[in-house]
Amino acid sequence: MFLALRAEVESAIAEALSTLEFPTDDLGIEEPPEDVESVLASSVAFRLAGEAGAPPPQVAGQLADEIDVDALTYVSDVQTQGPYLNFLPSDAYLGETLETATDDTYGALEDRGEDVVVEHTSANPTGPVHVGRARNPIIGDAVATLLDYAGYDVDRHYYVNDAGRQMAVFTWAYETFDEADLESEPERDRPEYDLVRYYRKGNAFLENGPEDEVAEAEAEIESIMQGLEAGDDEAYERVSEVVDQVLGGMKECLARLPAEFDEFVKETKFMRNGDTDELVSRLKELDEAVYEEDAWQLELEDHGIDKNLVFLRADGTSLYPTRDLAHHEWKFDNYDRAVTVLGEDHKLQAKQLRTTLELLGNETEPLRQVLYSYVNLPEGKMSTRRGTGVDLDDLLDEAIDRARDEVETRLDDRIRDDDLDEEDIERIAHQVGIGAVRYDIVSKQPTKAITFEWDQALDFEAQSAPYVQYVHARCCGILEEADVDPEGDLEALDLDAADADLLETPEERDLLETIARFPSVVDEAADDLEPHQVATYTREFADRFNGFYRECPVLADEVDPEVREARLALVAASKHTVANALSILGVDAPRSM
Repeated sequence: MFLALRAEVESAIAEALSTLEFPTDDLGIEEPPEDVESVLASSVAFRLAGEAGAPPPQVAGQLADEIDVDALTYVSDVQTQGPYLNFLPSDAYLGETLETATDDTYGALEDRGEDVVVEHTSANPTGPVHVGRARNPIIGDAVATLLDYAGYDVDRHYYVNDAGRQMAVFTWAYETFDEADLESEPERDRPEYDLVRYYRKGNAFLENGPEDEVAEAEAEIESIMQGLEAGDDEAYERVSEVVDQVLGGMKECLARLPAEFDEFVKETKFMRNGDTDELVSRLKELDEAVYEEDAWQLELEDHGIDKNLVFLRADGTSLYPTRDLAHHEWKFDNYDRAVTVLGEDHKLQAKQLRTTLELLGNETEPLRQVLYSYVNLPEGKMSTRRGTGVDLDDLLDEAIDRARDEVETRLDDRIRDDDLDEEDIERIAHQVGIGAVRYDIVSKQPTKAITFEWDQALDFEAQSAPYVQYVHARCCGILEEADVDPEGDLEALDLDAADADLLETPEERDLLETIARFPSVVDEAADDLEPHQVATYTREFADRFNGFYRECPVLADEVDPEVREARLALVAASKHTVANALSILGVDAPRSM
């Protein structure tokens, strides 16, 4: 309803401006201050004061006089407060909000008819997923789900680096060394933990091994790289044996978040089908192309980039950026829009990529890049070099353990008597623990470096995941007590009898107006590719619901039956709203806590 109300307000302001012969290019729409009862405000009078030759409050009054409130459906009144126009909601607005929000798809926008590919994570398949990179799958998955809610047809892609020197080294090491040559046992019983030991052993050997044996190894590594470049099936199969095993283990780790993918697109796809060779030919024809320092490069200084893009080595092998250029042209051919989630260390490469795509004649407006800073633990910035640091699995294990301890600490005898058994405790520990990690990471602006703090992430009283999740559990508890299945179709709830006009207290109206804003939050966050806006909304929503819960009894004997039905409908609407908002963030909404 908020989107409909906003459209109505925009139209009314534009018509008033036109009548008064003012420009309509900027309507000044914004959220009103918290102490104002309106749901939308306009500061357009500030902009017009000079042109009108009158102070902003007088201009605001002129505009208010031109707006025919009786012709509006979702606005009951337009009031001025100094230079501001404030738009108050109508009963129809609140009534339709209550009706639509009790649907379990609430917040999902209409199909836009656009295909979008979201590429995220894409960690090199050289070992376990490191916690420092955890922000990528968490943000990427949230961006993809957000776009899906916003009406786009979304594909989630993982771009697999199965070419280049790293994978050639890994393949050589895996084929060369035996278990007896390795110095340690795998940290976990999963392929990536097993095979990463070969990769580390191989790198150590290349740095410190006998000179003649290292030279022999380097020749074999070069042979693998040349085979991949030539599209040789044997080289591809050798590398794939390693890549597919490691990737399988990484998938298991990412599924714990969860972060799942529609397609794993391999780099070698664009080498084997000829796209990379064709692209190299086109790059050589560019005015910016030079051959120097034994490599083909693009000089991009005239385009504001002070580092050349190397796209072909002297031995004829391509580099990651070359293959990624072919990958992106493939995206443009198959999707209306392309979104890539990248770490801050890829900022230069992202700029080089976009500029080069444009030089090749591509329209890059459909390409959006979401850059993020890294996650630190309290003890300092983590490193992946030679296996040091903390793996994502470790973080998730500790999150579950800490959540389990917190849940057990909070349990009282009454709850235990309500059949919350050990299986329930374990379920809640997983939902709260992993939810706390995801929420804490996705709720921050991506470009800001963050330090993950357990006490904050698992604080049931502060504005964290458990704080918001508890609202959903509380909604479910109220519905269950009213003999309504919170996960069913609400048949036991007489929604037709729920009259929004009976929701008269400030707490009820604040909550209903906050619910009404949810689709607009989805729309704006999707436009900006900023799922943290949804997280901010969930905290505000939780505050509003808790205010309602404290002041407005739902099932108490003294509550009028008609008011009871309206409040139950408001609880059901709240349940769907918070569940769907958490779903966008990839956070479970527990039925009980």
